[in-house]
Amino acid sequence: MADRQLAKPEWLRIKLETKEPFLGIKDILKRHKLHTVCEEAHCPNISECWNGGTATFMVMGDTCTRACRFCAVKTAFPAPPLDPDEPQKLAQAVAEVGMFDYVVITSVDRDDLEDQGANHFAECIREVKKAHHGIIVEVLIPDFRGREDLIQTVADAKPDVIAHNIETVERLQRTARDPRADYHQSLHVLETVKKLDPSIYTKSSIMLGLGEQDEEVMQVMKDLRAIGVEIFTLGQYLRPSSWHLKVEEYVSPEKFAFFKQKGEEMGFAFVASGPFVRSSYRAGELFIRNIIQKDRISHGKNGVAADA
Repeated sequence: MADRQLAKPEWLRIKLETKEPFLGIKDILKRHKLHTVCEEAHCPNISECWNGGTATFMVMGDTCTRACRFCAVKTAFPAPPLDPDEPQKLAQAVAEVGMFDYVVITSVDRDDLEDQGANHFAECIREVKKAHHGIIVEVLIPDFRGREDLIQTVADAKPDVIAHNIETVERLQRTARDPRADYHQSLHVLETVKKLDPSIYTKSSIMLGLGEQDEEVMQVMKDLRAIGVEIFTLGQYLRPSSWHLKVEEYVSPEKFAFFKQKGEEMGFAFVASGPFVRSSYRAGELFIRNIIQKDRISHGKNGVAADA
């Protein structure tokens, strides 16, 4: 019997506009053989972000060593070798686009590597920061199997924001995520970042529509706030293919607004919540950019006096 899917509601219809600078960014990425999570994960916001000059770069290749049941990125074990020139290519591509003051870097999981790619990830951060003075760098990191030394490697490269997605409520972790991922392991990653460097902003995200209950979503928010996570996003899960988990519910915009209000009441500095919201989301990036720039001014960084 065919797997029956829910019909998409009207609020989930979006028009893709492939105009400049969208096409220009695509060409630059292709020439440097770089990948973006925008393309690999079929993000619904790709035209909005790229036409606004923002992209989320995916490093360490386009092949993940895990097989989460919600994710469109291709998988294999082992994955192809790392490109040792990728950090420099990434910095050069950011320069060629020429519009960025905020860059998001994420990656596939690389369980096939001894350091799970942590050193390569850190080098990408350093190269971008070295080439572009004052740029804000957000990274969306794997769980590194909870290893604190590998989390330290990334934190030492001094990104401004470290995100790690908890993806779904605790009850649905085994349903949605690869067995090597774990709810409490993800909490540990975010808690470790704060322990290692309290100045780094932490961020996480979950998908709705997998069959979660309201109280379970509220518990995720409570757990994240308990370990100091400042930024939280919620978006609608959209099924990439018939192999992936089916959508159990298309969550209404009103319910997303409810969770946004509850998150703000719990003390998150910023909550983005809506059907098309993804962990790398322009509204969130604009908010983070503003608070980090204020932070830098108040601490006299980037050549600006603290009392200016």
